Amino acid sequence: MRIGNIDDLEKTGNAEKLIDILQSEKYRNPSKAEKRKNWWHYYKWYVVGGVILFGIICDLAGNALGLWQPSPDFQVAYVGENALPQDTITALENAFASIGGDFNGDGKVVVQIHQYAQNSQNADAVYYSTASEITLIGDISDCESYFFLMDDPERFQREQQLLACPDGSCPDKADYSADDKVLLWSDCPVLSGLDLGSYSISIFGESITGSSQELLSGLYIGRRCFYTDAATDNAEQCSALWDLISSR
Repeated sequence: MRIGNIDDLEKTGNAEKLIDILQSEKYRNPSKAEKRKNWWHYYKWYVVGGVILFGIICDLAGNALGLWQPSPDFQVAYVGENALPQDTITALENAFASIGGDFNGDGKVVVQIHQYAQNSQNADAVYYSTASEITLIGDISDCESYFFLMDDPERFQREQQLLACPDGSCPDKADYSADDKVLLWSDCPVLSGLDLGSYSISIFGESITGSSQELLSGLYIGRRCFYTDAATDNAEQCSALWDLISSR
């Protein structure tokens, strides 16, 4: 018998029925079904609250880890001295998506751009640069980004030797040059013709605006090569996109 019935009898003051219930065999030796009912009567709201809390935790963790977000069709890594404005990054992601395609077949075209900036003018430049370098190494090791956008490709190639030759192969061990492995943004009609709008940033309380195309015009773009069997997701489609970008 559910214990809740006893609580109701106590409130009404019906002592005789209460004594009969307490002395009954059903009360002293409740069935498994009655035990489950009693347990649920007293703990149901704890269970409901626990389920809701667990759902909230899963949602927060999933968002933090990107588990609930669509997988990108391809990724681009920006390696430079200073971070690009967020307006420019957003415009770039949308523009790359417009010339790319649904490489992973999920019905969406999603492009992610990762920034690995040194920010030498930052007060915590040493720590910022170290953290950026570590995450860049992780990106390279996990084959996340296929395209690399750089302000100093020669330095990048000296440090990483990752930029592919024109045919997509890896350079010779003694080849640390970025020559013929990158393209100047302004020399690529496909890229320089993208509508990227303007950006706005705040420096010392003053708003500064400019053209995103003009900001990117002096950067270089290249694609990575793969020394092992590990490769970026949708590498073949990315290679075809590179052919489109590099066409004159």
